[in-house]
Amino acid sequence: MAVGKSGSNPTRDLLRVAFGPSVVALTVIAAVTLLQLLIANSDMTGASGAIASMWLGVHQVPISIGGRELGVLPLLPVLLMVAGTARTTAQATDRGASWFVIRWIVASALGGPLLIAAICLAVIHDAASVMTELQTPHALGAFGHVFLVHAIGAAIGMGTRVGRRALAETPLPDWIFDALRAAVAGMLALVGLAGTITVVSLVLHWGTMHELYAVTDSLFGQFSLTLLAVLYVPNVLIGGAAMAVGSSAHIGPALFSAFTVLGGDIPALPILAAAPTPPLGPAWVALLIIGAAAAVAVGQQCARRPLPLVPALGKVAAAAGIAAVLMALLGWAGGGRLGNFGDVGVDQVTFGPAVFLWFASIGALTVVMIGGVRRGPVLPRPMLPPAPEPVPTVEPEPELDLEPVEPELFEPDELFEPDEIEEGGELSWTPQPEQPAASEPHPPTEPPGPWEDPEDLMFTDDDGLDRPR
Repeated sequence: MAVGKSGSNPTRDLLRVAFGPSVVALTVIAAVTLLQLLIANSDMTGASGAIASMWLGVHQVPISIGGRELGVLPLLPVLLMVAGTARTTAQATDRGASWFVIRWIVASALGGPLLIAAICLAVIHDAASVMTELQTPHALGAFGHVFLVHAIGAAIGMGTRVGRRALAETPLPDWIFDALRAAVAGMLALVGLAGTITVVSLVLHWGTMHELYAVTDSLFGQFSLTLLAVLYVPNVLIGGAAMAVGSSAHIGPALFSAFTVLGGDIPALPILAAAPTPPLGPAWVALLIIGAAAAVAVGQQCARRPLPLVPALGKVAAAAGIAAVLMALLGWAGGGRLGNFGDVGVDQVTFGPAVFLWFASIGALTVVMIGGVRRGPVLPRPMLPPAPEPVPTVEPEPELDLEPVEPELFEPDELFEPDEIEEGGELSWTPQPEQPAASEPHPPTEPPGPWEDPEDLMFTDDDGLDRPR
């Protein structure tokens, strides 16, 4: 079985796909955990359980400590895990790989993390006997989260290599890949513009962010808060994107949207200083411009290849649907229960449908306005006539400098054959006899007369011999 690109080791490629991202994550988590315990002058009793719990937490598996569930986990680590799985899978897959090889690579990308998840669950169960506050996660839920994270990464990695070939073998239309690219462009535009608004809001609420940093006096504590805030940046951006499309985000009883804000207690995380405070001014209504701008990006991507009206609108609808599902999935992954604060996340009932409505309506209008609709049915690409063959140029033959040849004279002895040798040593030559001329035809004989006996004109051999001479 040949796995990967030419010149690569199949076993090494499969091992890298199976354990590469997970081992890297375990190494980073172990280094951070041991550093934290060392700085806090704590013993290493529960180090193994903490490392295993954090590795499962990277896969959005809820962690329970002291009866309190930490379900709102940062999105940045899980996004890095998905990116790592996609990268190793794409590196091990050749564009012309067979489906048998692809199945082996996908199985390795899923089997390795599931094996590590089983080991982590066993380690947490063993550590819980020493640390009573640590609780073992639900096994089925843990395996499901790990499987889903690495399945998404493997699908992205395979899509970059054999995505077009796989779609060509399905009954899906040819423009489905363009719709997927338009959906990704709209999502990036939506999240990116929400990030810009978040930075502006942090600058405007600098005092609030300073108060949140004041919960700790040590330099290491402030560094830890900064690192934790960076890990939760994607969660905040998803909340800002929900507000930009008309949905809402909530932290317990606190509610934030582009139309209203309900105050409440929020965790002491510096990045949450970007949340709007009541009363809500009219400036936050400008968030809706972000949703419209992201929808325009979707329409521009869909209009790159003009289609007739119905396929063009179908492409926009498909792009809007894909973006709505992916954004809803990110909103679900970035939410959960946060101890005494309650549920944290976005409103799943309105978030996905709002993304679909913005991208479908404004995107379709953009496609029509910038020329993404072509009149008439889809015609096959015209075949160009073959190029005429070039006329070969005949080069003139080089002139040969030939010297005139004088005619060779033949002696008589070359034209005649010798007869005999005379006494004087000279040869006697006789010319060759000429060929006899064709004989003239004999005149026709007259038939015998009536008075002549035909027997008189006949003779036999015997008659000739008996006659005297």
